[in-house]
Amino acid sequence: MGEQELTQEQKDVLGEIANISMGNAATTLSMMVNQRVDITTPRVEVINRSESLDDYEKTCVFVQIHYIKGLTGNNVFILKEPDVLCMTDLMMGGDGTNMQGEVTDLHLSAASEAMNQMMGTSATSMASMLGIPVDISTPEINRIDVESVKMFEKMFESEQEKFVKIAFRMEIGDLIDSTMVQLYPVRFAVPMCEKFQGNQ
Repeated sequence: MGEQELTQEQKDVLGEIANISMGNAATTLSMMVNQRVDITTPRVEVINRSESLDDYEKTCVFVQIHYIKGLTGNNVFILKEPDVLCMTDLMMGGDGTNMQGEVTDLHLSAASEAMNQMMGTSATSMASMLGIPVDISTPEINRIDVESVKMFEKMFESEQEKFVKIAFRMEIGDLIDSTMVQLYPVRFAVPMCEKFQGNQ
């Protein structure tokens, strides 16, 4: 087995870790938006870096959070622009239907705050599952045209070509259906599995 592949068992373990930590993140988000938040069972695959955008439409709002301590990898929350308007309205106590106008800095900062709180919760649960302190960066938010993959490539200033991609669908009430993706270099995923199993 080369260092670039994962066994099915390792994929299952990564799925379980992601499921628990994202379940906690979803609970945090549901308190912020006062709506039910459901996440699907994660899809775990090993991909080439260049394939990481294959699922998305033209223009999205990308919120990214990197791990800065304990883990190596990226969390990317991908929202379509109407989702960002809806989510901001919910966070401000509306019913999610006030979707007038353009996405402004206010909307972007609301999406970024939601992701910050969610991933903070997720990092705390990762830390207790893995038995190591885990810290996250402040969110970076970009509006991108998915065609501009170069910008996406720049996010991973790493020589590593193979990534583990863990993708979830996240639904907020019956208002939003968006995607959350976690990306880790494969060589990093293996010790993560070992720590998790050693800690059980």
